[in-house]
Amino acid sequence: MGALGSTQAAAAASSRSDVSAAPIAKVTLRHSALVRVTHWITVVSFFALLITGCEIVISHPRFYWGETGNVLTTPLFQLPIPSSRKLVPTGYGYVLPDQNGWSRALHFEAAWIVVLTGLLYVIFGVLSKHFRRHLAPSRADLSWRALLTSLAKPLRLKRPDAAEAASYNGLQRLAYLIVIFGLFPLVIWSGLAMSLGFISAFPWAVNLLGGRQSARTIHFFASLALVLFLFVHLFMVCLAGFWSRTAAMITGRIRARKELV
Repeated sequence: MGALGSTQAAAAASSRSDVSAAPIAKVTLRHSALVRVTHWITVVSFFALLITGCEIVISHPRFYWGETGNVLTTPLFQLPIPSSRKLVPTGYGYVLPDQNGWSRALHFEAAWIVVLTGLLYVIFGVLSKHFRRHLAPSRADLSWRALLTSLAKPLRLKRPDAAEAASYNGLQRLAYLIVIFGLFPLVIWSGLAMSLGFISAFPWAVNLLGGRQSARTIHFFASLALVLFLFVHLFMVCLAGFWSRTAAMITGRIRARKELV
């Protein structure tokens, strides 16, 4: 009986040890409700802007610099694609279906949604100190060693560990700040600079960009930079765990596996 009791006690202790050593999921708060809402509104609006922007470019795939530009003007560069308008010379013997009407209307509406959503996010980020706590890089983050390490790991397809995934590295922080306070304002500014009403009210803002056609060219390249950022962002999300990161942006919480000894 004593031997049997000792065996049962040892088995129970072993079972408790196995349970305590098993990894468990630790749930932590990742994103606030306002960050999540503004993120998904921006996602939907950005894709609407991207699709309609492509349709608008197809109607005249030639870009100029200065105040004026038309089919009689030598372009700064030209996209090697057919146009949706017969009068635009592209070198192709056919034209694409013209979708310029609805695309311009939807582009305008989606742009204002992005502007208002972005203003709400920036106001929240300043008042709640979201930018300072989560996006402002420290001096150590800006060292060359830290920046090169942040760049090298994704290039080696190395998945970040739990500690690294808990916050953004220095390169990510810089990228987000450049997009939020650089690229998005530049896209909005250059987009407004193509509006005749904006030109009449704020001609100096258009002149700073070099003219209306220069604003269109800048708008195009700034949009390409945002698309590049989108692809890099999706790559990093997939590398860190697509479903867990997407769920965190929906629910606000993320599950991290933690080993107990």
